[in-house]
Amino acid sequence: MQKGRAVRLYEGDPERETVYFEDPLEAALHWVRKGARYLHLVDLDAALGKGNNREAIRRIAEAVPVPFEVGGGIRSLEAARGVLELGADRVVVGTVAVRAPEVLRQMLAELGPERVAVSVDARGLSVVVAGWQERAEVEAPELARRLWEEGVRTLIYTDVRRDGTLKGMDPGPLEAMREAWPGDLIAGGGVGSEEDLRLMESLGVDAAIVGRALYEGRVRL
Repeated sequence: MQKGRAVRLYEGDPERETVYFEDPLEAALHWVRKGARYLHLVDLDAALGKGNNREAIRRIAEAVPVPFEVGGGIRSLEAARGVLELGADRVVVGTVAVRAPEVLRQMLAELGPERVAVSVDARGLSVVVAGWQERAEVEAPELARRLWEEGVRTLIYTDVRRDGTLKGMDPGPLEAMREAWPGDLIAGGGVGSEEDLRLMESLGVDAAIVGRALYEGRVRL
């Protein structure tokens, strides 16, 4: 979600967006009608420090009969609480896991690991934070092992080099992340066909996040 609309970015660049629905609620209802049982929402404005789409999240929670998770700009316990109070099933955090691990520990302690997932976003295996704008001095597998020790149990890995491009998944980083992470592993970034889903399944990835490939009919829900 960016500026109140349902969009997809190319390689995470906020200036290279494709608008799929003017109203995120309509996007959510569209996929529920198609059979979706869980939705992944990203507040791009909050991730980039340019406001938020909380009102859209509230409307989705009131109207959509399936659970959903929300990521983007959730960098405090208060922000996490606020999103869950709007009706989200789970929050997805990224930057705080790298830059403020004490905040992540607070979230896990108060909200529980079932309601906090961590998104490890990387260019290949080089972790990026702050809406994918800044490189962190840690590699993704090392960060994954650290997060497991902290008590995280659900990890989302996104290869931002491929996100929104339909170029397909790179198996190398996926294999490295599966080896480093013993818990539930979700992956996204570049899914362009059902072949990518089969690749992830063969590597032991537990679930996939699919956006543009669904919107453009490359993958059937």
